[in-house]
Amino acid sequence: MTTSEIATVLAWHDAVNDSDIDTLLELSSDDIELASPTGASQGLAALREWASTAGIRLTPGRMFVHHGIVVVEEKMSQQSDPAGVSTVASAFRVVEDQVTAVYRHPDLASALAATDLSEDDLVEI
Repeated sequence: MTTSEIATVLAWHDAVNDSDIDTLLELSSDDIELASPTGASQGLAALREWASTAGIRLTPGRMFVHHGIVVVEEKMSQQSDPAGVSTVASAFRVVEDQVTAVYRHPDLASALAATDLSEDDLVEI
């Protein structure tokens, strides 16, 4: 685990929440992979489109890190309905301080299973 991977993922969350698309793109690789239970896309243009239209706020919670993979349990709300909060998880792949992939999962258990991370990989932040 490196502090750099955690810092990159936290900065990525900040950029999403602040609608700071320029910073979000700087923190992401040119060929970033984006996936959720509803579909997948790739590249900075796809990330820009998602960030411009998603209208979500992601509040990071517990984080699990191992060899460039960061799983984050998140509270997700829509900007149009801030009181409607759900708990999801995202798995990030970070290489050289850039997010190369983000996979959204419906819950922490499925994100950990998909990445082979476990409670042993929990980090205190």
